[in-house]
Amino acid sequence: MTERSNAPKRARVVIVGAGFGGLTVAKALAKAPVDLTVVDQHNYHLFQPLLYQVATAALSPADIASPIRTVLRRQQNTSVMLAQVTGIDTTSGEVMAGNRRIPFDYLVLATGAHHAYFGHDEWETHARGIKTIDDATALRRKILLAFEKAEFEADPEERRRLLTFAVIGGGATGVEMAGAMAELARKALATDFRSIDPTHARILLIEAGPRLLLVFEERLSEAARRSLEELGVEVRLSTVVTGCDEDGVTAGDQRIETCTIVWAAGVQASPAGHWLGAEVDRAGRVMVMPDLSVPKHPNIFVIGDTAHVLDMSGKPLPGVAPVAKQEGKAVAGRSVDGSRAAQSHPSATATRDRWRRLAGRKR
Repeated sequence: MTERSNAPKRARVVIVGAGFGGLTVAKALAKAPVDLTVVDQHNYHLFQPLLYQVATAALSPADIASPIRTVLRRQQNTSVMLAQVTGIDTTSGEVMAGNRRIPFDYLVLATGAHHAYFGHDEWETHARGIKTIDDATALRRKILLAFEKAEFEADPEERRRLLTFAVIGGGATGVEMAGAMAELARKALATDFRSIDPTHARILLIEAGPRLLLVFEERLSEAARRSLEELGVEVRLSTVVTGCDEDGVTAGDQRIETCTIVWAAGVQASPAGHWLGAEVDRAGRVMVMPDLSVPKHPNIFVIGDTAHVLDMSGKPLPGVAPVAKQEGKAVAGRSVDGSRAAQSHPSATATRDRWRRLAGRKR
């Protein structure tokens, strides 16, 4: 006669996305009595904030990518699955990834965001952003080839176009990219050519808003603008881009002839909100509860760039790595500095207690 085990059933936790938020949750539950599955469409964790350095040849892709299995190899309760999620069945509690169905008791969606072109998807062909390693390496190739082509270009107008680089969007990515491109031209490549002077390359940063880095304090915006201009970057504020094509950019009432356009103007959240049938904001981010759970689904959490979360003043939190990591810690049952609003919410307290119990922590 087979003896029945009295051991309690272990909760099945599925994390979709191994970015900063998803990995933070996974690491926090390393010793928890749960069966943890991490699902990602890539088999590596990408340090996305440094993609601009790959795009400007300061780093190699291997410097900012680590295999997910290597990062989590010591976690005995964790398995890693390479798959692309296509939907969520909230009724049966399953993640759909092609023909696979992954059951869960708790689900964390940390699926990030992709580029948004504000209704002009045709611009993507000519104005590529940097969200993946493929984006960064393709952009690096385009930038370096522009200098190479300019070296042997006899037509001065075409040479000028080749040595003009336009970055659209004055957020963190745009500011970093414009600065790195200026340093590449004025330092790294300064003495490498004979027919052209790379230090004369024209680099423009175009922002529709009144200042750079709108999510930061005004003094930081001004400091960033001054630093870029000292590097030789032309900063254009309150300038709306109305066209992008293979020959250049139309910004305001001016035409800028260039063969290299970098898009850093906006993002659209992953389709997580569509999978869940949840309410989303204009950028597709899921409107979550104060404890980061999805309304009517207390066992499903959304974090990082996929979640619409407000700070203490009622403004949406920016899509940066520290925010995603703090949200990951909160979801895993840890307290997070500055989350007083969430801590005071009854459902937030219940959720944290539930995850603390899963993680084997004392209240």
